[in-house]
Amino acid sequence: MSSMRGINLIKLMKLLDLLSRPAGASYDEMAEELNITKRSVYRLLEVLDALGFPVIDEKIKGDPRKRKKLLEDFRKKLPNMTVPEITFTNSELFALALLKNEDSVLRGTELDQALEQVFSRLEIIMPENLAVKLKKVRSLFVRKITVGKTYAGQEKIIEQLFRAILATRRCTLTYHSFSADTVKSYQADPLQFFEHNGGLYLFARVVKYGDIRILAIERIKKIETELESFDYPENFDSQSYLESAFGLTMDDEIEVKILFSADQARYIKERKWAVQQKLAIRPDGSVILWMRTSGWYDVKRWVLSFGSDAEILEPPELREGIKREIMEMGKLY
Repeated sequence: MSSMRGINLIKLMKLLDLLSRPAGASYDEMAEELNITKRSVYRLLEVLDALGFPVIDEKIKGDPRKRKKLLEDFRKKLPNMTVPEITFTNSELFALALLKNEDSVLRGTELDQALEQVFSRLEIIMPENLAVKLKKVRSLFVRKITVGKTYAGQEKIIEQLFRAILATRRCTLTYHSFSADTVKSYQADPLQFFEHNGGLYLFARVVKYGDIRILAIERIKKIETELESFDYPENFDSQSYLESAFGLTMDDEIEVKILFSADQARYIKERKWAVQQKLAIRPDGSVILWMRTSGWYDVKRWVLSFGSDAEILEPPELREGIKREIMEMGKLY
């Protein structure tokens, strides 16, 4: 996943260090230190500006080069000073351990390495007994290695989207739709990145229809950032949006009723499958799960994964769809 360098977050952090120096840094120095072009330096400075970092011009007597630096009062507030002592509660220690072992698309990237360095520094400045405690807590959680998507060749697209989101700039996207197996170009407002099962996705509002869609980053073939800006939708809540979907398919809302055998009942009862759901326990130990959700295809695929231990009761259309699917599967065997 080293292609995630395209987001340039590591370079942003390094740029902040350069701008925090008493004399700041010239464009030549920034380009040389970060191993990028001056044009890329301008882009990174635009990102810092969009993030609210006060970068100002700096002049040094006898040096004709234009320099930039972080505003002095703001620089003093940055957490780059020596901390004499740090204390943590047990809940904070657990939170740190969970953060470090979080399964994410950043694993193996420079950001993951930076997080590792943060933990190393924390252990140096913390009292000896607390560092030992932190190591013990971190050992309680094991990383689960999952098969993730690869973003080789997507660095520029990810970087462009990153800048467009920060600057709320409208884009023209060329996207490959798997469902229709077509490549289309349309205007969209990029809203937010999110991760799901080792993949990177984008919430984007399609300008023509005004609806918000989920796009897989690897299927974006081309992006053109436009001069036109857009207003971020006030009523858009990404967390609620994801909770309303069964998987990642955002279809019209549906109500389903599924009968699970007694063998699977305990598994079904121990989890929450949708924001709106109800469970009915039957005398024989089986359960009926009712839920209102979206994602017709994802629900069908999920039910089929249980084999004969799950039966769709409602709606009739989904029941018939699964019946046809089973008949087609039977032809293969």
